[in-house]
Amino acid sequence: MQIHESAENYLEAILILKKRNGQVRSIDIANELSFSKPSVSVAMKNLRTNGYISVDEDGFISLLEKGQEIAEKIYERHTLISNWLIQLGVDPKIAAEDACRIEHVISEESFAAMKAHAVQEN
Repeated sequence: MQIHESAENYLEAILILKKRNGQVRSIDIANELSFSKPSVSVAMKNLRTNGYISVDEDGFISLLEKGQEIAEKIYERHTLISNWLIQLGVDPKIAAEDACRIEHVISEESFAAMKAHAVQEN
């Protein structure tokens, strides 16, 4: 199933917030991404309906297996690409913004080659 870039961003944000705070609610995502609470609510409903997340009775959000896989994939891409750009001399803020766009469109083959090259350098 093809997942949209916006859904990937939400899943990645949930992963990051979970690592940072230990738990995630819709308001945390809205604050992290600077989105309105109603927009986040609609997105969470769609992610829940499609089996990417679960929401407990207290409103805490957890990634389900397929949501976790996507979030980790996008986060790995973001981290590697932004670090690589920073090493090339790009301002960290710009590197993070560019990585956020590139992470969604780069092919598996190109990312694998970048990852292999990055491992060889270290």
